Amino acid sequence: MLKVLAFLTKRKGLETQELIDYYENHHVPFVLSLVSATPLVYKRNYLVRGDEFNREDEAIDFDVITELVFSDRAGFVKWIEELSVEAIAADEERFLDRSRTKAYVIDERVTAG
Repeated sequence: MLKVLAFLTKRKGLETQELIDYYENHHVPFVLSLVSATPLVYKRNYLVRGDEFNREDEAIDFDVITELVFSDRAGFVKWIEELSVEAIAADEERFLDRSRTKAYVIDERVTAG
């Protein structure tokens, strides 16, 4: 299994709810329309600013963690090859500060129980 985590920052001047609305209702359907198969998991985790448990709120430099999970590296490579990088970038400019995007391939280990 291969996992990718992307730490994304909303475009300046965009409210959090606007980010969520655009990402969920436009960007995700748009991305999925470009590929023949979806990842096992395509999940967005939105930061809750001002929450008492996010004590370093001002130091957190992202607004959403996107999680993609593929059955293997070949599935990930196929996903990347099918995406239109230019079209994705143009759409992301509408709601993200792409200069602050960070993405990482992750080797996940789970302890059950």
